[in-house]
Amino acid sequence: MIKVGDTLPATTLMEFSEVEGNGCSIGPNPVDVAKATAGKTIALFALPGAFTPTCSAKHVPGYVEKFAELKAAGVDEIWCLSVNDAFVMGAWARDQKTGDKVRMLADGSAEFAKATGLTLDLNARGMGLRSNRYSMLVKDGKVVSLNVEGPGKFEVSDAATLLAQAKG
Repeated sequence: MIKVGDTLPATTLMEFSEVEGNGCSIGPNPVDVAKATAGKTIALFALPGAFTPTCSAKHVPGYVEKFAELKAAGVDEIWCLSVNDAFVMGAWARDQKTGDKVRMLADGSAEFAKATGLTLDLNARGMGLRSNRYSMLVKDGKVVSLNVEGPGKFEVSDAATLLAQAKG
């Protein structure tokens, strides 16, 4: 499993863009993790699935709510990762009204989740291999703090916890 001090895996995530802009076409666009984190502080959180109860009711809304405070604490971007496709993440972004506050990034084939060792096997529930629920503070591609939830828990990966770590 990835740990504090490690560099994020050299993988590519996908992001849905509602409108064309800044050289991005409409539709899924690749996000090279190494390039996208270079020289930035990222508040990254991951969860088992878009539109799932805890993720929709608590996890994403907390980061949207704490956006200004996280920015004030030195965070350049907030990323939400899930093992879903970019179209689902785009629809969820609309539903959650993340706007320019949270980048909703798809790890469709679970490559990032597998590379970090933070997978969650939900085959018995018909959901396949997913991402565990966690948050991490990343500076220039390196993990500064990591908060991995226990099975079925939502106690340490919330926005308030990561905000306290960003301020610290």
